[in-house]
Amino acid sequence: MLLRTEGRAGFVTLNRPRALNALTHAMVLAVDHALTAWADDPAVTTVVIEGAGERGLCAGGDIRAIHDDARAGGSASAAFWRDEYRLNARIARYPKPYVALMDGIVMGGGVGVSAHGSVRVVTDRSRVAMPETGIGFVPDVGGTHLLGRAPGELGTHLALTGTPVGAADALLTGLADHHVPAERLPALAGDVTRLPADEAVARHAEPPAPGVLAGRRAWIDHCYAAPTVEEIVDRLFETGEPAAKETATTLLAKSPTALKATLATLRRARTLATLEEVLDLEYRVSCAALTTADLVEGIRAQVVDKDRDPRWSPAKLTEVTDADVARYFAVPAGGDLGLAAALRAGDAAAREGGA
Repeated sequence: MLLRTEGRAGFVTLNRPRALNALTHAMVLAVDHALTAWADDPAVTTVVIEGAGERGLCAGGDIRAIHDDARAGGSASAAFWRDEYRLNARIARYPKPYVALMDGIVMGGGVGVSAHGSVRVVTDRSRVAMPETGIGFVPDVGGTHLLGRAPGELGTHLALTGTPVGAADALLTGLADHHVPAERLPALAGDVTRLPADEAVARHAEPPAPGVLAGRRAWIDHCYAAPTVEEIVDRLFETGEPAAKETATTLLAKSPTALKATLATLRRARTLATLEEVLDLEYRVSCAALTTADLVEGIRAQVVDKDRDPRWSPAKLTEVTDADVARYFAVPAGGDLGLAAALRAGDAAAREGGA
């Protein structure tokens, strides 16, 4: 983690380029500490988060550590998520402009430290995704909050498939606000040190190259409106659209349990009013996923052994029961996250103070 102030801006640089700047617990705590300090520093009027190297802002959390913790039946991952999700909530309510330079790969936890910011910038190199179902996990870090508010069923499509999107589709789905060509990022970073964030970004922003999701909206909205994952897959196969059929095949390679838990989480998230409520929900889901065989197996297949041949249990969507999904929403052994309750308590204290 590199922290520096330059002019009117505070810069957070995620500095693990060989690991695609994957987040560790210590990094999360360091970012939170910096945001706390800069919130009350009159010399810092804007915060910028960026990634070291040219490959991406952040590929997510350190899933090898999660794999090892899950295999050992430990509690380190739950502790990590507690602090990570609190950081996500802090970013969303940060009192100063929070500029996220979402260049290159931005996935999982990388979305959490960027897409909740107030000024979100993607580039022609951006690949933004929540790919958790491919490792037997469920989108977290407020991902179901963001995707649940995407137009139509685009967010459901991205949550279930984990498909990375480029700049245009990140803007369409509400994961970003502005497109700036990658070669202009150094100039943008320089302007942020002396200008208001919105003015600095406006100097460099331009329309992105066309995306793909707008042209697929009709079949995406129709297929993903189905009540179950099985019916979504059936509709995708029945559309006659080659891209839809490819998507159905993609879904059938994901963890069946993770797919059903993701759909249930996303639809619950849509009914919740605040990010804090969604993060509380996701914390329950993440802690439950930590105890499943699919999470360990998915990380093994994709990251540890890299054979890309996970053996899911259950292996078929039809074998995943309602009870299997319901257990994802149980209170964790260590208790709930409690972000929504803390927000309500803070609001009540503010009202009493104002009175």
